[in-house]
Amino acid sequence: MSQTRFDAAIIADAVLAGCRGNGYAGDDPFDGLNSALFRTLRLHTFPFARVAWLQFHKRSPINFRRVVGVPQKRNPKGIALILLGMMEREKNQPCTDRLAEAVALGDWLLSERCDRTRWKHSAWGYHFDWAARAFFVPTGTPNAITTCYVARALYALGSATGERRFTEAAVDAGYFLDDLYKERGAKAYYGYIPGEDAFVHNASLWAAALVSETASRTGDYGLQRRSLRVARQSASMQRPDGAWLYGTRSHHAFVDGFHTGYNLEALRLIGMAHKTDEFAAVVEHGLSFYRRSFFLKDGTVKYYDAKVWPLDTHSVSQALITLLTVGETADDLRLAGAVLNRAIETLYLPAKTRFVYQRNRFTTNRINYLRWTQAWAFYSLALYASRATGEIESTHMKATSWRE
Repeated sequence: MSQTRFDAAIIADAVLAGCRGNGYAGDDPFDGLNSALFRTLRLHTFPFARVAWLQFHKRSPINFRRVVGVPQKRNPKGIALILLGMMEREKNQPCTDRLAEAVALGDWLLSERCDRTRWKHSAWGYHFDWAARAFFVPTGTPNAITTCYVARALYALGSATGERRFTEAAVDAGYFLDDLYKERGAKAYYGYIPGEDAFVHNASLWAAALVSETASRTGDYGLQRRSLRVARQSASMQRPDGAWLYGTRSHHAFVDGFHTGYNLEALRLIGMAHKTDEFAAVVEHGLSFYRRSFFLKDGTVKYYDAKVWPLDTHSVSQALITLLTVGETADDLRLAGAVLNRAIETLYLPAKTRFVYQRNRFTTNRINYLRWTQAWAFYSLALYASRATGEIESTHMKATSWRE
């Protein structure tokens, strides 16, 4: 057995510096439809071509974006994660310049709200067209997950600075999310995007968490009632082993680590907002499943409950967040330390001060994705640095072969 130590704060600040160096703009796994070439050839008018083109760029370990004219841009969710990480760094290392930079990023987020004459309230989406088998979402369309993370970041920023424009926008976002409320048959849930009926647990629960917080801040009983009903819906659909499928459609029948972590984190926030322990047993049951299903003994984070690969920085980041904010026990802290050690050993590029996107059994995708990879890494490392007290020593096994 061997022991290693890494300073999460130093690595977090190095990752942040890399993001700052490019003005917080970057590539994204899903930004392929921003290609100038794709539009010049008018391939964007064909649904199958949109999905195929997007998936090609998402899956390719070689970055062709400059060749086909995909520009690097800021992503609202990526900026929100950066802000959440900055607020964590402020807790144990206040910095006037960083806080001023955070305010500037917060104002950028306010300027990037989707058309409020159409959506009525503060909401955010992606900076690219988004195509899947079941739907097409054009740029400018808000979605639940992006809106949730931006609202959380703005509220944290407003609380730290006393700037009400940030907290007011965050509270207002709860009303947009509540507009996504749906009842289909016996099920009540929040949709992922306007006009789409898919029931996805993590999007529904995260929307419920932000609606719950708006309800607690405004005293709006209607918001409170609907958000609790939605939370109870997903809680009732927890499997006997403590897991949730991703969603209710046939191609949603999988269980992965970071969406499971999302669900647990959101349920915890819902309980806190409503000052209830109604969901405590559901969270603990889910957390027990999470602990035993998504970690190897050496701290490696599995992508799926029954499959290790790919090793993914996003999965690692959410694992740290879940262990630190939902678990919070001494064992969870030790496991978080092991996860951190293993991630830095296997996914971090010290010379470039950034993390790789994914490592598979025989290949590694080193494309520098800001939203999916670096922003998540920075936020989780900053959270670790602010939550972990003293030096954390994590015992882990020596580097092993990449076998499931």
